[in-house]
Amino acid sequence: MSLNTEEKQKLINTHQKHVTDTGSPEVQIAMISERISKLSGHLQNNNHDFSSRQGLLKMIGRRKRLLNYVRSKSEQRYVNLIEKLGIRG
Repeated sequence: MSLNTEEKQKLINTHQKHVTDTGSPEVQIAMISERISKLSGHLQNNNHDFSSRQGLLKMIGRRKRLLNYVRSKSEQRYVNLIEKLGIRG
C-alpha cells in the first residue's frame, strides 16, 4: 500500500510550490490521499484486515489535521487543494 518512488516523484512535481519543495502541507496531503485511496481498495477486497483498517483511520486523521492547518493559513490554498485532489464531495 505504500507508494513507489515514481509515484511519489509525480505527486511532488504536481503539488510543489518551488523546485526544492518536498514537504509542504500540500505535498503531504497529496501523498496521504494517494495512500488512502490505495488502502481503501485493499480493504474492499480484504474485509477482515483490521490492522490495515486502523492504519487507514490514522491516515485519515492526519490528513484532516493537515487540511485544517492549510485552511487556517489560507482559505484559498485550501479550496484549490481540495479541488485539485477531488476530496470533500
